[in-house]
Amino acid sequence: MEDHLKNNAVSISEEIKIEDGFFILKFQNDTSEDKLMSRDIDNSFIQFHFNVKGGSKFLFNNGNYELPLAEENSLLLYNPQQDLPLNVSLASESWLISLVISIKKFHALFSQEADYITFLSSDNKDKKYYKDAPITPSMAVVLNQLMNFNLTPSIKNLYFKAKAFELLSLYFNKAENPDLEQCPFLSDEENIKKIRKAKDIVIARMAEPPSLQELSDEIGLSLKKLKEGFKQIYGDSVYSFLFDYKMEYARKLLETGEYNVNEVGLKVGYSTASHFIAGFKKKFGTTPKKYTLSVN
Repeated sequence: MEDHLKNNAVSISEEIKIEDGFFILKFQNDTSEDKLMSRDIDNSFIQFHFNVKGGSKFLFNNGNYELPLAEENSLLLYNPQQDLPLNVSLASESWLISLVISIKKFHALFSQEADYITFLSSDNKDKKYYKDAPITPSMAVVLNQLMNFNLTPSIKNLYFKAKAFELLSLYFNKAENPDLEQCPFLSDEENIKKIRKAKDIVIARMAEPPSLQELSDEIGLSLKKLKEGFKQIYGDSVYSFLFDYKMEYARKLLETGEYNVNEVGLKVGYSTASHFIAGFKKKFGTTPKKYTLSVN
């Protein structure tokens, strides 16, 4: 694996070495046109790609095959049979973060859980593995911290190392639910659409979300199926998911510097500032005011 990036004038391209056989690649295209990035990666590595903002297309076989990656989605790529060099067309105003880790190091991290993580099992060790999955709110927090860190150079590598392992933990906490593909309820595409609609509804009405019963009535699923299906797709209960989303949304509003703590609290559904401050501190370990001072 080479120690340099080749890029076509992408506004920010950065590689951070976590340790031997483990890298973070950051790409940020803030220009008004698509940009192509490339990076040599051989078949001894697993690739995790996270589209934080905008859109990207992964190009294979000299550009003859394209695999799109939409905003707030992730892509896992692994093919022990052939090299998978990174060739990505990054759309205007797009951000992409990639974790690249050797299969040897990855196995060492999960040696006790090889049966739990599908593509690590002995039956699959020689098979290619492509998987896309939504980025959860908790993962989005870490990804945004990687994009927007404000640290002294001396601790940057330590911080990135911690965040890289945190991101892997969150990815497999959600993405490899062993019951997901076997669940007959979720094999029904209509049910999946209804659960996704439920997610969209609570996000759109985060300041005054419906009750679970109102939500189940609106999407046309029983309360039991709503709870079970939401947990299986998004890895959390409806209101835990919404809490994470609201706190992440609040964090982004605070970063703009355009709203005070009371205003942000109201926007995400807290009628009193004290309740919002308590929720924010529970999620991020600091108060909204202290967080705003740290980023501004």
